[in-house]
Amino acid sequence: MKNKPLPHFAITRFINEQTIGGVILIFTTIIALYWSNSSFHDSYHNLWHNYKVGFVWGDIDMVSSLHHWINDGLMAIFFFTVGLEIKREIMGGELNSVKKASLPIFAAIGGMVIPAILYSIVAINNPEIIDGWGIPMATDIAFALGLMAMFGKRVNINLKIFLTALAIADDLGAVLVIAFFYTDTIIYNEIITATFFLGVLIIANLAGVRRTLFYALVGFVGVWVAFMLSGVHATIAGVLIALTIPARAKIDEDSFMIKLCKLTSAFKKEPATEHNLLSKKQVHILSDIERLNDLAHTPLQKLEHALHPIITFFILPVFALSNAGVHIEGSIINMLLHPISIGIIVGLLVGKFVGISVFSHLIVRLKFATLPEGVKWNHIYGVAFLAGIGFTMSMFISDLAFATAEYKQIAKVGIMAASFLSAVVGMIWLGISLPKQK
Repeated sequence: MKNKPLPHFAITRFINEQTIGGVILIFTTIIALYWSNSSFHDSYHNLWHNYKVGFVWGDIDMVSSLHHWINDGLMAIFFFTVGLEIKREIMGGELNSVKKASLPIFAAIGGMVIPAILYSIVAINNPEIIDGWGIPMATDIAFALGLMAMFGKRVNINLKIFLTALAIADDLGAVLVIAFFYTDTIIYNEIITATFFLGVLIIANLAGVRRTLFYALVGFVGVWVAFMLSGVHATIAGVLIALTIPARAKIDEDSFMIKLCKLTSAFKKEPATEHNLLSKKQVHILSDIERLNDLAHTPLQKLEHALHPIITFFILPVFALSNAGVHIEGSIINMLLHPISIGIIVGLLVGKFVGISVFSHLIVRLKFATLPEGVKWNHIYGVAFLAGIGFTMSMFISDLAFATAEYKQIAKVGIMAASFLSAVVGMIWLGISLPKQK
């Protein structure tokens, strides 16, 4: 079956899930902030950082805090889904041709490079905090789409698709940054082990193996555990495993339609029973339709479809609950005026806007891309501000960038302030520039 761009109903379903997910993220963030700054703040810290779970098997010690399991375990599933999205978009979505991919990819590059430069300029005289340059590079797609959805039908679907493609390209950039710049010590024997099992998955894909259980077992036991022990962040394993998942159907579209018509015709010809139960032949026909449906599906899209609700409604809210609880001690003004916070705020609020806007103009002026139908430059500027909502990925990178709890706390205060300001400015800008509802 040929790879085709997702139909609008599929895009709409994806965006609706992200929208609801954005609302849930807001609530879980508020809960985490209240919990960590209430009289129960000790229970917040103890639950996520002192409560240990895991197992020991020979020389392998996999006992860690809940916070560590969430950031290295559950978030690996999140990155696995990101990998599926990237592969699907490249093969049959908004990134499957140079013309369509140029604008969101180039905009994403600008939205990563400029914030990193601005943060580095702010932190240039403070070498102990320079490692935070990767924090303002990220965009939280759930928050951004959730806020954009508040404008309802005033928002052109092409603008939502542009933001989605930009955020996916942005995620890929964040994954590469984590892999190359936020990995300290690498144990190469474990990398060789992970590479071997990745090779097994690739060979299985080429050989036509389609059982998702096989990819899950080999991916977890072989690749993810090896990455956990290698020193390279385990979330990278999620993306690499996703890229090995088969994206081909076992039956072409014409054959599927012919066989489906024959089966539905045979089902219709079966005489009705005298009760509510189906006849044995009807049950067999339905089983044949299910098998045919399985052949027409790609494992990649089936997995992505199944995992999205889990990511949106469970993994990301749990991540927010365990990471957004910044216990504020001392003056919040001093935290906001710290170079870490200033660098993050300038990077996310100013850098994202400048980077996305300037790079978008450049790629269009060079005639490598065009604005999506119905989208104006004012709309791109509004999206550029919303892209400054870095929440989930920025917090994730802040935990990797800094070793001290104080710097992590300051960084998270800066991320929340920058994300709030970007959201307010972006919503006001889009509220003014979007067409009024008739």
